[in-house]
Amino acid sequence: MKKIIVLLITSILSLATAGAATEQEVVNQSASILRDFRRMPEKGIPAHVLRQARGLAILSVVKVGFGVSGKGGQGVVVARTGRGWSGPSFVGTGGAGWGPQIGAQITDFVFVLNSKAAVRALSRDGNVTLGADASVAAGPVGRDAHAGVTPTAAIYTYSRSKGLFAGASLEGAIIATQKTANARYYGRPVRANDILTGRIAAPARASVLRAALDR
Repeated sequence: MKKIIVLLITSILSLATAGAATEQEVVNQSASILRDFRRMPEKGIPAHVLRQARGLAILSVVKVGFGVSGKGGQGVVVARTGRGWSGPSFVGTGGAGWGPQIGAQITDFVFVLNSKAAVRALSRDGNVTLGADASVAAGPVGRDAHAGVTPTAAIYTYSRSKGLFAGASLEGAIIATQKTANARYYGRPVRANDILTGRIAAPARASVLRAALDR
């Protein structure tokens, strides 16, 4: 029975993420997510947090479960360079779990990278475990957040959920660089570190995301 449920969840996740099949769609979706977070003045990301950010990771994650849970998502990481924002480096997350979890949920995440070390962690051509490779905390929200406060964690997390699910979280989740997606988007094999340090210029079609970042 558990095998059947796992196969069902895998199928649902595959269908749910099929709409973001191309890299440009992921870039466009990431720009839309960031704009949406900016439109929530009372519960959104404070402007000073974004101004001080060394980088951002933006993902949309689908999670479904019926005793067995599974999640999968795609997104991008960008970083500040000496010439403005870098191009996008593509990342993904996924996994399965056990427990009394029933429901379905799509959650948009914005991770504010508060330090160069946090950016470096997500610049690897490999995997990063949130909360283990970099400290994670819920970020301050709204207009009343104090502008002068030193960040309390390497990464601030912000999320917005659509759907109903008990206890959805990315704490402990593994985020992996998608080297194949990077190669397709930039037209050749590239390293995530070279993208995020600005050694590789952002393609013109990434302008939609850069415009959302520069608002």
